[in-house]
Order: sequence, then C-alpha cells, then structure tokens
Amino acid sequence: MKPTIIIGGGIVGLFSAYFLQKEGIEVQVIDKGDMNENCSTGNAGMIVPSHIIPLAAPGMISKGISWMFSSKSPFYIQPKLDAKLLKWCLLFYKAATPAHVERSIPFLKNLSLLSKALYQEFSEEHPESSIALKKKGLMMVYQSKAMETEEVEFAHLARKNGLEADILSPEDIKTFEPNLEVKARGAVRFPGDAHLDPGQLYSFLKSYLQEKGVKFLANTSVHGFEKTNGQVKSVLTDQGKIEAEKIILCGGSWSGELAKMLGFSMPMMGGKGYSFLQENKPEIKQASILTEMKVAVSPYGNHIRFGGTMEIAGTNEKININRVKGIYESINRYYPSFEAKFPEKDQIWKGLRPCSPDGLPYIGYAPGLTNVLVNSGHSMMGVSLAPASGKIISELHQKKDSSLEITGFEVGRYQ
Repeated sequence: MKPTIIIGGGIVGLFSAYFLQKEGIEVQVIDKGDMNENCSTGNAGMIVPSHIIPLAAPGMISKGISWMFSSKSPFYIQPKLDAKLLKWCLLFYKAATPAHVERSIPFLKNLSLLSKALYQEFSEEHPESSIALKKKGLMMVYQSKAMETEEVEFAHLARKNGLEADILSPEDIKTFEPNLEVKARGAVRFPGDAHLDPGQLYSFLKSYLQEKGVKFLANTSVHGFEKTNGQVKSVLTDQGKIEAEKIILCGGSWSGELAKMLGFSMPMMGGKGYSFLQENKPEIKQASILTEMKVAVSPYGNHIRFGGTMEIAGTNEKININRVKGIYESINRYYPSFEAKFPEKDQIWKGLRPCSPDGLPYIGYAPGLTNVLVNSGHSMMGVSLAPASGKIISELHQKKDSSLEITGFEVGRYQ
C-alpha cells in the first residue's frame, strides 16, 4: 500500500498526520525545511474561539492604509509592482465586507470550539507532552477611546454568537494582573480562550508521530507531480520520486505554489510575524493582546513571549528590525514597570503565516483531483485551528461524515 503524503511539516501538517495515524493510515511528511524551527514553533500559541472575525474585515482596509506609512505598524503591505501581490490585495479588498464577516463567523467559531475541545482531549491523553496548556482566557487591553468602542462592540457581537465576554475597568484589570501596573483605559476579557507553549507542542507531536511510525523527510523540496486521470500518482522532489495513495497540501505560505503545480488556483500570501522571549519580571500573569499595536502577550511562568505584526511579504523571510522595534516599544507603553530588553538578532523568531485573501483557511478536496486534500491558509490561527482542521482532513480522507460544516473553507472558491 502506498502512503499518504503530507506536504508541509508545520503544526497543521502534524495534526493532520496525528489524526490519520489514529485511523491506521501510513503517513509520510515532506518539508522543505529542517523541521526544527518554523511558523509553528515561535508564535503566541493562543487558542482563541473569540477570534470569529476573519482578517478580511471592513476596518482592515482603512487601518491598513494608515499603517502602511509606518515601518513599525501592526499591519504592513510593502507597495511594489508584483502581479501575485496585486491580485491578492484586490481579492482581499473585495472580501472585506460586512456580509463576508457575517457569513464567516459561524465557520470560524465552530472550528475554534472544536479545536479547543480537541486540545483538552489531547492534554488529557498525553499528560507527558508538557505543552503548558493554560485555560486562563485572553484579555484585549486598550488605551484609546476609539479602540474601546471597537472592542466593546466586538464583545457584544461575541456574546450574540454564544461566547463569554467580560468588559473590564482599569480596576478590574488589577484582579488579573496583580504584580504590575497595566496602563489601560480598560479591557475585554474572553474567559473561554487559552494558550500553550507552541514549541513544546510541536516538539512533542513530532517525536510522538515518529514513535508511531510516521516517516519524516526534512529538507526535501517538491518540484512537481505526476498526474493521471484526475489523480496524483507521485510527488517529484529533489530527493527523488515518491509514489502516493493520497496527497495532503499543508505547505503554509508555499501552498499556493504547490496548488499551481497541480493545476488549480489557491491565492496565498505569507504574513510575516515576529516574536521574542523575555524573562517575566515583574511577572505578567494574563495572556493578552495589546490592541492598538496588535501585540500578543503569552506568559509561561518565568518567561514570556511578545509577538505580533502582519507584514504581507510573500515568501520573504528576512528580518525587518523595525517591525521588531514596534513590538518591543509597545511593552512599556502598556506595562511601564516591566523590565524589557531588546532581543539580540539570534533571539528573534520570525514566521510566515499563510494568509488567504478572505481570511479563511482552505480545507477539503482540491478541485479536479480525487486524491488531493488541502489543509492550509490558517493565517494567524494555525495553532488555534490545527487540531480541528486535522481531524476534519482525516475524516474526509476516510470518506467519513465531517464533524463540522466546512463549505466556508472550500478549496476551489477562487477557481
């Protein structure tokens, strides 16, 4: 029997492999990198059912235009004459409507809630994983009147869609951050959110899958495919030809290029983000997002990770130090007494989040191909959505009924 080949060894690819091996499927994972550090290992590690609005939302257009004039801003698209980028931006603009947001909310909410439940099962099944799953909620901290209005409106929207949301005064914030001052006008807290250590999760999953017989081919680039009668027979790599029973594209920001090789369109751009660890002193206890600067704060006891920015960068992986400065300068803006230190270059993590133009992932069968599945385009929520989308992919692979309605994630929606 030929194996199922997963192209892409990030957290989405690993969770796809995890649920497939539970079904007794022989799996091989191909990745162009070394599978030691990637977009899955240094992000904020947040599990966020509260994030029910896709990146392509009406407010992002006006904000994006103003932010483009600052190299330290949370969202940045470098203006350049690039056909792929221009097409993506046009599709993003067309998708950023109230109607699209309304349609997307139930799909994203249900996928997130399933993921959270699967993480709970995972941590109970694998107590040795040490993923530091912390179910302490997420606090959206704001300083300006404009952001207060936006976050409070969103809190009401979240409640309307069945999610818990608490509106906090500056005095209320002290309950969750007793150790240091938080300079804020207020906050909205989502008790149902959680966070974990993404590096520890990735490391454990990879080791566990290897023990279960999943084969990993690192530093292996895909150059093409052999197709016959609507099926892919083999994957052509720089290490040779690999025959396959089925193919699953989990290639992150490179998934669009893989789709092109297979003959269908799946617009994708890399959204570059940065993060760095600090000693947590004085201790910040609550996972938060500093909303004006869109900086994520993920505490793990003695250490804490600060991360953020969305730099639409294609597949450019170079570090833009001004983007890192934007994150660093936000720390003492919100936590005046925190002992922040600017990271050395080798301490800066970077990753390309795979962004579809409408802000929704691609999950399902590829158009025109009977043995190719896609699980990609999760943007900033790869860790948050990986278990649910991996489980759904395994169900589709096995021709079982899907746990969720997934028409909003249709792979061929840009054909």
